Order: sequence, then structure tokens, then C-alpha cells
Amino acid sequence: MAGQIPEELVDEIRKSSEIVDVIGEYVQLKRQGRNYFGLCPFHGENTPSFSVSSDKQIFHCFGCGKGGNVYTFLMEMEGYSFIEAVKHLAEQNGVQLPEHQQEENQPERSPESQQILEAHEWLTKLYHHLLKNSKDGKDAYQYLLDRGFTDELINRYQIGFSPRSRDFVVTFLEKKGFHPQTMVKAGLLNADNDGNYHDRFNGRVIFPLRNHLGKTVAFAGRSLGDQQPKYINSPETELFHKGKLLYNFDLARSAIRKQNSVVLFEGFADVISAYQSGVHNAVGTMGTSISTTQAKLLKRYADKAIICYDGDQAGINAAVKAAKLVRDVGLQTYVARLPEGQDPDDFIQENGADRFKREIIDASETYTSFMMSILRRDYNLNLEGDRIAYIEEVLKEVAKITGAIEKEYYLQELSKEFNISFNTLKEELDQISVQTQPVKDNQQQKRHTNRRNDYSLQQKLLPAFHNAERKLIAYMLKDSIIADRVQEEIGGAFNISDHQVIVTYLYAYYEDGNDPDISQFVERLDDPSLKDLVIQLAMAPAEEELSDQELQDYIYRIQLESHDRKDIKTLEAEMKAAEQHNDPIKAAQIGMEILQRKKNLKNTH
Repeated sequence: MAGQIPEELVDEIRKSSEIVDVIGEYVQLKRQGRNYFGLCPFHGENTPSFSVSSDKQIFHCFGCGKGGNVYTFLMEMEGYSFIEAVKHLAEQNGVQLPEHQQEENQPERSPESQQILEAHEWLTKLYHHLLKNSKDGKDAYQYLLDRGFTDELINRYQIGFSPRSRDFVVTFLEKKGFHPQTMVKAGLLNADNDGNYHDRFNGRVIFPLRNHLGKTVAFAGRSLGDQQPKYINSPETELFHKGKLLYNFDLARSAIRKQNSVVLFEGFADVISAYQSGVHNAVGTMGTSISTTQAKLLKRYADKAIICYDGDQAGINAAVKAAKLVRDVGLQTYVARLPEGQDPDDFIQENGADRFKREIIDASETYTSFMMSILRRDYNLNLEGDRIAYIEEVLKEVAKITGAIEKEYYLQELSKEFNISFNTLKEELDQISVQTQPVKDNQQQKRHTNRRNDYSLQQKLLPAFHNAERKLIAYMLKDSIIADRVQEEIGGAFNISDHQVIVTYLYAYYEDGNDPDISQFVERLDDPSLKDLVIQLAMAPAEEELSDQELQDYIYRIQLESHDRKDIKTLEAEMKAAEQHNDPIKAAQIGMEILQRKKNLKNTH
């Protein structure tokens, strides 16, 4: 699993990374007893059921069941591969990795996609170099300076220029070992009817589009003059999905987390301008409306989202759609309004960074206020029927508000504007809430239930032998002497198949001379469901010491179940033999005995 990194170095990096500190950068944790608790970052909840153990260096959510060590957390949270998680923590802790460490090939990435990724990396460097250092790139460089781009900004975003020569990039890629047909498929080259290849972006300013790990996976090319179309983007590939990636997310992630808010733009040019104006928590969609996947990604890092789209009708319509989607995933949603006909980049160029932050971003309005202004355009409030229809639509939006103060504020606003009593509006709102919320509330209740206290109930519902096996494994995970005794007594003869697999790995782990270390042990398990089960068992409440009598009781319960099952199987074979020998009386007698044995088993559970 560790690839080219020695296993002992992987363990060293893991042990040098305090899991509470790492997870604490993402989740607000509070100490309760020996563990730390917070709201799970992997599913929505109102009551903390996400537990982190500093002693065991593991985490577990009693709500959704996710669990693991510090590597597992980063892989889940950041989308890292295992090697990327190791590298990240190595950098954080100043641990030197082998010089020739190879990047782990992610199993979902094909060899062709790996080649395409490498080609993008080479072209990012080439385009950037040509912008700054070639005669052909002078006009593009001056264009960017005239637009207010600084060298710091150009370097940060690795902006480049594709030469006007149609075959320069083709030759470059061929010399690097990339086949032109593969590069056509990647959207880096075009082919004409005569079978000649040329650069897809020639003569354009190049903006690399990076994934969330900072790897270039596509390009956007902007024309300098009257060349049409104004923008050319890479096509979607296995590496580049517009509905999954957010421009600048890799660079803005720390600022988003620090400010607990994100500003969403429609395109990369607005994001870059916003960064220059001091808005560092900005991301942009890739020329499409925001998707649920992108919105959920933002929800993992922030509680608040500000949508800043163009001031024309298309931008307003897009903002309405985006605001609804972002709000539905649970983000506090605000909308920044631009003057009609202007986009964020235009406003910044004309009015400066200070006015953009003060008059646009800081002055953004709440989702409900924005929706009220949008709804107002659809009605003639001078007409009684339209006024009533408008109020009813606004109340539907107010019904979605969870905060009592905010809800009352908008009811008071409606009451004042339309001279309707607050109580009447409140009654109407209550009726709307009853009609629209019950199903959702039930789902929320199920999803937000704190299951941390359900563990004992779950144990009661399991058969006695099943509970015995779970408790025994929990003790075996933290004490190698107990594991040795269990191995001598019953070996791998547990009754639950998952338990059989876990103890087999555990015996081998201790035989290799390892000390009890759950965080280290789970790295030996390839099956994610087994990892989660081990973490769940390790985090379950248990006494510090296991007496000899308790140990023998657990072992006896497991062996009794095993013996009873074997006896029943033997009787079933005898019954089948009696049936084959045409002895129905004997078969019936054996059948009655089997039923009695099964009943006894059930009663003992």
C-alpha cells in the first residue's frame, strides 16, 4: 500500500502527526472525557457524533460509520490518494521522503489518462515560459499587464501563451513521447482533414485549469484580438469534468476554511481579479452552472457562500439557480449584486479593489432578501391579486428559514409593507410549514440523530455470541497477550466471517513483532468496510481491564455457538440420509430435534 515509501517511514510519519491537531483544522472539536467530539464533516448532523481518540490515533463517526487513522481522514476529506496523504503529512512534519519517490498511480486512472496528465504539466510550463520569455509572447504579456495583471498574479496562476506557430506545440509533445492522436483525444491538439496536427490554442493567452490537488487537467485559451471564438476551453475528459471541479479551489481552500466562507464566481477571469482585489476565498465554476457535487464540496469547508455573478439578466437568472442549490446543501447563502450589465472583472477594473469589496462583497444580501427582490419583478404590486400571490410566494421562502429571529424579521417586514397583521402572516406561515416540511423534517431527524448512545442498544439487539466476538476483538486490538490467549483457545474459529478475517490479520500483525496500535493495524486492511468495523470496535466503550473469568466467558460463548451450529449441521445430514432411505418417521424425529436445538439457540441469544 505504501508504494515506494518504506513501511517504517509511513509509520513514522503517521506517529509524528497528532490526529486531533490534523482533524482540528477541519472540525471544531471539544474534549469529552478521553476523546474529542465534533460535527461529522462527512454527513449532515446537528448533534456531535464524530469522535477522535488521541490515545488510539483514530476517528470514528457513530452516525455515518466512517472511521480510520490520520491518512484515512485526509483521503476522505481532500480526495488524496494514499501516497498524497503521506506526502502531505511528511511536508507538515518535516519528514524527508526518498528522493525518487514515485507518485502512486490511482487505480481509477488509466495509463492513457496518466499520459494526458503529464502532457498538461509539460504544456503548463511551456506556455508560461513562452509568455514571459519569447518574442511571440510579448503582445500577450503586455495585454495582461494592461488588464491589471501583475507578475505575481501571472506566476501564481501559471498564465501562459500558446505560440502562433501551428506545429510548435505538436513537435514539443512528440519529442516528449506523446502520440498526437492521444493528444487530440485529450483536447490539446486538433487534426485537419489531411491528417495534419496543430495546437488547439495557438495564438491565445492560456489559463491552466487545475483539479483540487493542484494538477493541471485542462486549459482555457483567450483570444487577443478579433479572433473568434473569444474563449476556447478543453473538452471534458476522464480527468476534467466541469461539474466536479471548481477553478482556484486548490489555492483558495485554506482561505475558505480560515474565513469559513467562500465567494462563488462564474468564471476564472473574475476569480483572478477578485484575488487581486483581496478576495482570496474565491472559486469559479468552469463555464457551467454550479452542480450539487460542487456545492457539497464547498459545504465541507465553509458555512457561508456569497454568489457573485454578472449583473445582466443571464447572470441574475444563474444566480437564482445557484443560490437555491447552494442553500439546499445547507450553506448560509448570500448574493452580491452588481450594476446592470457589469461583471465582477469590469467593476474591479473601473472602480478598484476597495469599492468592489466594500460595495459588492461586503454589501451582499441574504438569500431571502435576494429572492424577495427577484419575486417582486414577477408581480404588479399595485394589483390586489398580485400582492396576495407575491406574499404567498415570499412566505414559502421564509418557511425554509431555520432561524427564528431571521424568520420573524421577514414577517415583520411583510407586515409593515403590506399592512397585514403579524399574527395573520404567522398563521399562514405555519400552514405552509406543515404542508411542506414534515417529510423533510423526518428525514433530517433520521440523518441528524446522534447515534453515539445507540451502541449499547445495538449490542442488545445482537445475539450473545456476536456481542462476545465483538468485545473480544476490541480487547485483542489493544492487548497482544489477550490476542495470544484467544489464538491458543479458538484460533480463527469465530462465527462471523468478518470477525474471522480481522483476527487472522491481527494474529499476523502481532506475529510480525508489532505492538498494539490500531492506527497502524488498519493500514493492513484493504477492505474499507473491515477498516470501519475495526475502528467501530476499537472506539466502543469498554472496561480498561479484562478479567480471566470474562475472557473465558467470551470464549465459551463463541465456542458454544460454533459447537451448536456443527451439531445442527450433523443432524441435518442425518435427516437427509433418513429421507433418502425412505424412513420418514426417523426423518421427522430428527427434524423435531433440529427445531428444538434451533429454538434453544435462539433463547440463549
